[in-house]
Amino acid sequence: MHGLLIALAISGSAPLAVPTPAPVPPPVREARPEDRYSTIAFDPTEDAASQLEFAQKSVAISGKKLLIIMGGNWCHDSAALANMLDSGRFVGMITQNYEVLFVDVGVPQTGKGRNLDIARRFGIKKIKGTPTLLVVSPQGKLLNSKKDAASWRNAASRDEDDVYRYFAEFTGIM
Repeated sequence: MHGLLIALAISGSAPLAVPTPAPVPPPVREARPEDRYSTIAFDPTEDAASQLEFAQKSVAISGKKLLIIMGGNWCHDSAALANMLDSGRFVGMITQNYEVLFVDVGVPQTGKGRNLDIARRFGIKKIKGTPTLLVVSPQGKLLNSKKDAASWRNAASRDEDDVYRYFAEFTGIM
């Protein structure tokens, strides 16, 4: 091989390109039950205040409700709720009636919270668990109670029918 390259270099011809093998895709893994607790919906690098401002302007125009889900990717209840809302059963009803904003709140239970001022805007003084769920009217009024907003920290164990009915109640579907 070296002799061929030397001969090509002397003759002034370029060596032939050797094709590189195509990358091998990772093996396909079947979905597992624990996958419902995995998400990347809550991005700690996002400017949540700017996103909220944009979302509020958007719902004021569209007439949809604003669904603010305050949680973290580390939280299985936050991930379960995010994945449920992204499932086939929910996606149509949610996209027709809501603008959804996922807000990363860090780990407020340990004092390492972020974006907590968003909850305070709607009268929630402290986030005790995640997710905290706010349903906001197009006019910016909190539609669910503060107690109800905080009650979602068991989202992973909630019955899917009950969750669907909960969101449908705010839309007038039920």
